[in-house]
Amino acid sequence: MEFEVKDMTCGRCAGHITKAVKEIDQSATVDVNLDQKRVKVVSDSTPEDLLHAISEAGYSPTLKG
Repeated sequence: MEFEVKDMTCGRCAGHITKAVKEIDQSATVDVNLDQKRVKVVSDSTPEDLLHAISEAGYSPTLKG
């Protein structure tokens, strides 16, 4: 799954988002591209659960594709 997170601006933001995803799925793979403001996640969790987790961390994700 790929998310666009327009309000992700720095490495600290990336860390918060990664932590939020890992809290719902410890085995998830999270790949953050700060320049493109994209987060790719490989997880058994639903897109809705991941959107919620990233939102709860204080960001505004949009599911891409």
